[in-house]
Amino acid sequence: MIEKLPFGRTGHMSTRVLFGAAALGRVTQAEADKTLETLLEYGINHIDTAASYGDAELRIGPWMKEHRQRFFLATKTEKRTYQGAKEELHRSLERMRVDSVDLWQMHILVDPDEWETAMGPGGALEAFIEAREQGLARFLGVTGHGTTIAAMHLRSLQRFDFDSALLPYNYAMMQNPQYKADFESLLAFCQERQAAVQTIKSLTRGPWGGKPKTHATWYEPFTEQAEIDTAVHYVLNRPGIFLNSAGDIHLLPRVLDAASRFQRMPQSEADTAAAGLRAEPLFI
Repeated sequence: MIEKLPFGRTGHMSTRVLFGAAALGRVTQAEADKTLETLLEYGINHIDTAASYGDAELRIGPWMKEHRQRFFLATKTEKRTYQGAKEELHRSLERMRVDSVDLWQMHILVDPDEWETAMGPGGALEAFIEAREQGLARFLGVTGHGTTIAAMHLRSLQRFDFDSALLPYNYAMMQNPQYKADFESLLAFCQERQAAVQTIKSLTRGPWGGKPKTHATWYEPFTEQAEIDTAVHYVLNRPGIFLNSAGDIHLLPRVLDAASRFQRMPQSEADTAAAGLRAEPLFI
């Protein structure tokens, strides 16, 4: 069994591994449906997708007629204006064949100028508030990548009372002193506000560089079960945070297998094991 925790103040008990539906961006419906079987097998009850994830929303759509009530459903937009965000949400709802989502997120909200647009007059935030008032999105969040995103998320949550934040968390990333300090500040703030913290990039070995890409992830992932165990257990060993699964359907069963066997350990043991993976930071 994979542990469940309250997803912030939403009232939903989410499995600690959330399905990162970027993995569905370039797969057939048959492959997507097989992935659904894997999610149901492990009891995963939270899907995180985005309008920008290729065909992912379209692949999720056929699942919703029978399984909508099984899943906390989240999507994202990169649009920064009121009109652009509003229109994209309606497209997302249509593509997924649902009347509403549980969580709508401002995706990759890291650039300061884009932040000013999104949070200012006529910005996406107005569409987000309206969507919540109209019952199209129950909860609102922010997501992002890079070394400055923890600090930017803190700024976002200080500006507006978002229900969740999503950002990278892995051993290599946490060796960056500034990022670690920013992450800890954000986590403390979110815990105080009861906002959920989702993490990504758990399986990152490093950038692809010149290597041939063997998986759908945009970084080189760990692929051996022992490596995946170590990387997944490192994240799950941190109380109160969620792990979004990697963006490749072929890695998903290994991630879920690792999570199903997780047992809490002293943090020093988790650190030592993760250090042995010799991962490189994805963001510099």
